Amino acid sequence: MSQSAPLFDKASVVGLGLIGSSMTRALNRHGLAGALIGCDACEQVRARAVELALADTVTDDIAKAADADVVIVATPVGAAAAVFDALAPHLKPGTIVTDVGSVKGAVAKLAGKLPDHVHFVPGHPIAGTEQSGPDAGFAELFENRWCVLTPLEGHGAADADGAAYAAAVDKVEAMWRGCGSEVERMDAAHHDLALAMTSHLPHLIAYTMVGAADDLETVTEAEVVKYSAGGFRDFTRIAASDPVMWRDVFLHNSEAVLEVLGRFSEELAALQRAIRWKDADQLFTTFSRTRELRRRIVEAGQENPAPNFGRDTGRTDGEDTE
Repeated sequence: MSQSAPLFDKASVVGLGLIGSSMTRALNRHGLAGALIGCDACEQVRARAVELALADTVTDDIAKAADADVVIVATPVGAAAAVFDALAPHLKPGTIVTDVGSVKGAVAKLAGKLPDHVHFVPGHPIAGTEQSGPDAGFAELFENRWCVLTPLEGHGAADADGAAYAAAVDKVEAMWRGCGSEVERMDAAHHDLALAMTSHLPHLIAYTMVGAADDLETVTEAEVVKYSAGGFRDFTRIAASDPVMWRDVFLHNSEAVLEVLGRFSEELAALQRAIRWKDADQLFTTFSRTRELRRRIVEAGQENPAPNFGRDTGRTDGEDTE
């Protein structure tokens, strides 16, 4: 979708990796910003961003990035505190600050780093791939994907009645809808528990599985690679995600991850008993239940039902990323 007038006169994106560079492309494609600033600390990333024409201005100057109507922080969660500290002295009254991190409780605590005259609206687009860097981004990344907003109880001392903050939240929602996303609002703790189950734990399992296979590889003389079936290839795709981003996710959402990991361990123990005792009924019941969940995900439009033999040359969507 596109609109006749930009939603923001000027927008800036701090961090031009997969999500940040996809944001610049989507904002440009849909006419959501009159002018666009891209900011990144890495010289090589900035040079490539200029070559790709990701923004009208590409800089490493955080003060320039702060001079916008909306500032989108698209760095890993672990870097967000330093970015907020750097932005704070330069933000003008009424500026909207939002982020894309997949942990919201830890990010919400950073609100105090921002001045009272700005509006901080935490957000998380549940979209991404296992790729990273400015070349990995694409404008369609957010289309038909969910974006979760976790509004605070109002951010800005001058906004006594909350009306200005509510308008800021509405504007961030309009931005994501303009990028093609569905949007839902919830509190940060609920988000973190839900994502621990649907994204963080699957990545943890994938990293563990592929790590174990890598250890086994030295024993089996390349058979792990040679005989990789579709299921294992899916694990390796997930485990190829940005290690910095996922390190930060597990450090900042440890409580929720440990909670769902405990539930997973119970399910795994139950399957272990069923296999040991050759409990065919229990195995069939478990596998039938999980197959039904897959059907519901497909019906919700969050997956393509076409067979995938691990040789799809198109882009693969998954919650990867930041």
